[in-house]
Amino acid sequence: MSADIFDKCFNFSVVNELKKTGFYPYFHRVESAQGPEIIVDGKKKIVVCSNNYLGLANHSKVIEASVTAVRKYGTSCTGSRFLNGTNDLHEKVEKKFANFIGKEEAILFTTGHHSNLGALSSLVGKNEVLITDKLDHASIIDGCRLSFGEMARFRHNDMSDLERQLIKHQGKGILIVVDGIFSMEGDIVNFPEASKLAKKYGARVFVDEAHSLGVIGKSGKGTGEHFNMEEDVDVLMATASKSLASIGGFIASKAEVVDYIKHNARTMIFTASLPPACVGAIDAALDLIISEPERRTKLMETASKMKSAFQSMGYNTNNSQSPIIPLTVGSDLIAFKMWRMLFDEGVFASPVVTPAVPEGQAIIRTSYMATHSDDHLNFILEKFRKVGKQLGIIA
Repeated sequence: MSADIFDKCFNFSVVNELKKTGFYPYFHRVESAQGPEIIVDGKKKIVVCSNNYLGLANHSKVIEASVTAVRKYGTSCTGSRFLNGTNDLHEKVEKKFANFIGKEEAILFTTGHHSNLGALSSLVGKNEVLITDKLDHASIIDGCRLSFGEMARFRHNDMSDLERQLIKHQGKGILIVVDGIFSMEGDIVNFPEASKLAKKYGARVFVDEAHSLGVIGKSGKGTGEHFNMEEDVDVLMATASKSLASIGGFIASKAEVVDYIKHNARTMIFTASLPPACVGAIDAALDLIISEPERRTKLMETASKMKSAFQSMGYNTNNSQSPIIPLTVGSDLIAFKMWRMLFDEGVFASPVVTPAVPEGQAIIRTSYMATHSDDHLNFILEKFRKVGKQLGIIA
């Protein structure tokens, strides 16, 4: 008798086991806008797990721009960008983003995930190589798998290991792919050294700015600006679902590179285009990033305050250099328990467990917004102190 392809589904028991213990942390129902305070399952929580870094997801100007776009263009473009789904608002936002980021051209995909899948799979072909950091985002890994090129990986932010891979694949077309800010660890890529090695071995560099756009750099342009090396970023990806308060993703580069991706990326050609409401929100959010730099200043001040406070309590914040501050807590079970205890105390955080982190190094990932008040932050610290002591994570 042949096996039933659904057997793995029927035997998938871990979720039900977690639910029985009360430690299941996923797919909780949010019943309000994404701000520092939200309603989850009918109760108010202070949020410490959002990527709404600049607090623009419920900004009145962003909402107004989204509504205006719907009134003019309707709710859907009903087709792909390649055929009938490109309107003048898409093109306006692409030009605005390219000008802001300092690249010749930009193309707007329907999601950030689609951006990485489409760009990486179309740029790298047979007998070419993608070299990625081992802690790059899952969408980068998926894009590498979809390409016809070879994928090689180097130890996290280890430039000597990157050079080892470059030497190994010397003579082939090479694309080095890194996160600007790593989404779980909160540290910043060693871009100066990565760029130096790329030039030495004739490689190109692709930077995923999902968590760094609007966050680092004097004007919020991300990693290149942070290091005063904007010209050294060959291809830049930025999602619109974090600081840009919407959804979608940009790829920006030289005009010829963007044009090639536009006509070869399957995730551009074979999916419906980003709805007008989302594009309108991006348009307004870009304006606010440019016109209100004080949001970024406040965000980084908050991140510094929280990291110092957590370290003073005795928490291990790893190598965080950003508003993403991971706290190493130990086993997966401890992480789930801590999440539940914080949740019950009114704090909505994120547990990150294996295989996303090595066994025994589970984290509570915390992230912050420019709109967190001092009262919010003090409440968060109070609860982390209380729960950390109860679990024996801190003294």
